[in-house]
Amino acid sequence: SEREKQEQIEVQKEKQRELILQLKTQLDDLETFAYQEGSCDSPPQSVVMERQRMIINELIKKLDMDLSEDIATLSPEELRQRVDAAIAQIVNPARVKEQLVEQLKTQIRDLEMFINFIQDEVGSSGKAEDAHCECAGRKDGGGSCKPNARPSGNRVNPEDARRIRETGLHLMRRMLAVLQIFAVSQFGCATGQIPRTLWQKDQANKDYSPLIKKLELSVERVRQLAMKHQQGGHGTGSSDLQDIPLGGRDELTLAVRKELTIALRDLMAHGLFASSQGMSLVLAPIACLIPAFTSSPQTMHPWELFVKYYNAKNGQAFVESPARKLSQSFALPVTGGVAVTPKQSLLTAIHTVLTEHDPFKRSADSELKALVCMALNEQRLVSWVNLICKSGALVQSHYQPWSYMANTGFESALNVLSRLSNLKFNLPVDLAVRQLKNIKDAF
Repeated sequence: SEREKQEQIEVQKEKQRELILQLKTQLDDLETFAYQEGSCDSPPQSVVMERQRMIINELIKKLDMDLSEDIATLSPEELRQRVDAAIAQIVNPARVKEQLVEQLKTQIRDLEMFINFIQDEVGSSGKAEDAHCECAGRKDGGGSCKPNARPSGNRVNPEDARRIRETGLHLMRRMLAVLQIFAVSQFGCATGQIPRTLWQKDQANKDYSPLIKKLELSVERVRQLAMKHQQGGHGTGSSDLQDIPLGGRDELTLAVRKELTIALRDLMAHGLFASSQGMSLVLAPIACLIPAFTSSPQTMHPWELFVKYYNAKNGQAFVESPARKLSQSFALPVTGGVAVTPKQSLLTAIHTVLTEHDPFKRSADSELKALVCMALNEQRLVSWVNLICKSGALVQSHYQPWSYMANTGFESALNVLSRLSNLKFNLPVDLAVRQLKNIKDAF
């Protein structure tokens, strides 16, 4: 019957499969034996196929190929097309970016040539327009004159040179703006930005409450010591310390320098980083293509914030103005009875600290301690720190969005520091350089 015939066919197929499996096993055993005996140089076919299968599987994962269907059902041409499409997804974006970079480099070279051309034209316009003669004497008393000037057609008068320069600068600014927009749209970055992935993940969630607590404890300790000195009739600092080479060892001075300043430094350093080095206007559009960052952004000391504020407000020119020089020489007020603003006093204080400490290569900690002591002596600690906190340019370019400064504006810390505003201090400011100054004066 048909059923019996179908059963016999299935039995024969099963016997064939078993026979094929036995033959494969015997062939593998024979190849393995021959390879181990040295009769065959190549490894067994099963070992080679297993390694090839492993390589193919890894390539499929790396190329993100879709081979959900059975490979046996696909034709060689379809397999080839799928492999080409997977490779193109990886290679084509890299090629496109490489072409974009080459185009940007070409445009930058053209801009540099144009800038050089403008500089040459402006430089040539400053020369004298009248040609002078180089006369060589002859035996008959005459002379021959050789004009040493270019033809009048090649000269550029100052007015034309100015117009050319203004037009060139305008075109250059427009070109750079287009390049900047192009780079941002294509590469997704802008100048001066720090990739957020470079920051450690745990830093973004760092809790600054311990830093606030540390500042509160240090302020309370300084306040208690200052009130103790006032009640004892000793003042909030000892003027006799100015005459001691290793002065400043009293408890109040140590508390201000080693506790209050350090606590303030740590809180201001929360989320503080050094921005990338400035680059030329020509390289600004492709700043994101330049490897300007290492594994993590560089840290920055809070004292550098005060220095940057001093430079941004042109503090040196303000302090070294002739009127202020004369007022310092004759101890006369320069404001004509007008109260000195916190900004003016801060610029003067930073200039004093830099002038006294930089020649002796003192550390940033030492300079910050001197500034804090000077601020307490003048009862301006809160106002000076507040000027830094309200400087939007400094906060935006040097603080992370998750930092205490950017989140709160330093308000709670200023409230804590205000507890010292009604106390009078007479703290030594030059402890870090006093001994060095004495040695220098001795020689």
